[in-house]
Amino acid sequence: MNNNRTVTIFDSTLRDGAQAEGISFSVKDKIDILQTLDDFGVTYIEAGNPGSNPKDLEFFETAKKIKLKNSTLAAFGSTRRRSIKVEDDANVQSLLKAETPAVVIFGKSWDFHVTEILKATLDENLEMIKDTIAFFKKKGKEVIFDAEHFFDGYKNNADYALKSLQAALDGGADSLCLCETNGGAYPDEVAAIVNTVTTTFPKSVIGIHTHNDGGMAVANSVMAVVNGATQVQGTFIGFGERCGNANLSTIIPNLEIKRGYKCLPEGNLQNLTSVSRKIASIANMQLYDFTPFVGNSAFAHKGGMHIDGVNKNSRTFEHIDPALVGNERRFLVSEVAGRSMILNTIQKIDPSIDKNSPETKEIIDILKSMEHNGYQFEGAESSFELVIHRHLKTYKPFFQLEHFKIIGEEPSADKTACTSAIIKVKVDQTSEITAAEGDGPVNALDIALRKALDRFFPELKNVKLTDYKVRVLDTKNATAAKVRVLIESTDGKEIWTTIGVSTDIIEASWKALVDSIEYKLLNNN
Repeated sequence: MNNNRTVTIFDSTLRDGAQAEGISFSVKDKIDILQTLDDFGVTYIEAGNPGSNPKDLEFFETAKKIKLKNSTLAAFGSTRRRSIKVEDDANVQSLLKAETPAVVIFGKSWDFHVTEILKATLDENLEMIKDTIAFFKKKGKEVIFDAEHFFDGYKNNADYALKSLQAALDGGADSLCLCETNGGAYPDEVAAIVNTVTTTFPKSVIGIHTHNDGGMAVANSVMAVVNGATQVQGTFIGFGERCGNANLSTIIPNLEIKRGYKCLPEGNLQNLTSVSRKIASIANMQLYDFTPFVGNSAFAHKGGMHIDGVNKNSRTFEHIDPALVGNERRFLVSEVAGRSMILNTIQKIDPSIDKNSPETKEIIDILKSMEHNGYQFEGAESSFELVIHRHLKTYKPFFQLEHFKIIGEEPSADKTACTSAIIKVKVDQTSEITAAEGDGPVNALDIALRKALDRFFPELKNVKLTDYKVRVLDTKNATAAKVRVLIESTDGKEIWTTIGVSTDIIEASWKALVDSIEYKLLNNN
């Protein structure tokens, strides 16, 4: 069992995460994530395979000029090919050119892969592991050995899997990472095998690298640490090949808060939510609302009994204080939330209002009327806050629409910009008119509105739409039906959702879009 209460965090978002479907990092994206992770304080950042593509080569050339404060940068590559000297291997040479202080060398630990994929003998593979690691140690590198398919290999031939680790140690490896590459192992299997490895190699640093194909990557990682692993590999928000990698934004707080392991520099855990959302924004991936600890719904309460309980003592329905991870509690406005929840939202804006104030009844009546007309503020609390602000006259709208025009073109010569929008807005006494093309009317309107407001409110450059949902409310009216539009937005730190309702889908979208921008500007000011 592990008596060392420190666990090093090894982030592979830029390498393993880049293999996720839908992810395509630019070099700038990778640099932004590198600096975000360094500021956050992860121990290692694995940034790619310099021998695999020109983009990774360009990244490592740029990264050489950046002085990291907390993290060690690592390049990733394989053992030398069979029947070739290590110094003559092109992949090995590209790893040297990356000039990173650490290298991650992956090698086969499953005899089936050695004989069927590499077409090598078992002894040849052990020599390949040892030779490659020894070569990099002579070059002054810190070397992490990734034992690929270790758990499947151990279950098939435990003796050989352990020999692959010994070969790495014989070459001088600084740490051994056990890779659960196919993602199908159970936590009890991982616990037992890691315990055997840490007992067999008691003086070695043992890491764990899991995939989520069975939905158990986080559990497997935590059980590995409990059984002696002191390094955890994963990606932020869990994206990666197939079903993804172990989610570091879930593992880190579980280890730090629930088990007392030190994973980050003191005080950095409270930045977990903002870091997760920033990385999702850079990756152009939506952060799933129900992601533990950092998701928008991680501490969201809807039932009246739950809300009442949390108001009296948060331990009734929350496993941790959301502030520990930089998230916040949310009470959802809904038909089951109760009067106290609505009053709670009102008092965020004007603490002087109580349950007997006339404003409370007026706002509840407005809420009921809007819900009758198709509005649903559960999950769109930002729009509800604006309803309260408008009724209480606690803010002045930041801009006024003078007019807009949508021009559609079908068929379009350019499928990426098939709609144009012309918009005129007024800020104070100054009018601004702009035009933009977009992929559909809402996208064109969004781009045109941002262009019009850009010189007045430059902070909107960081805001983007991350989700757009349309719900038809009365299908019996066919194309004349009323629709509800929900727009989710983020500035890379916060996430908010706004709503619009109309029989005109563009008008409904416009209402939600305006609320999104007004909410951002109101919070900034």
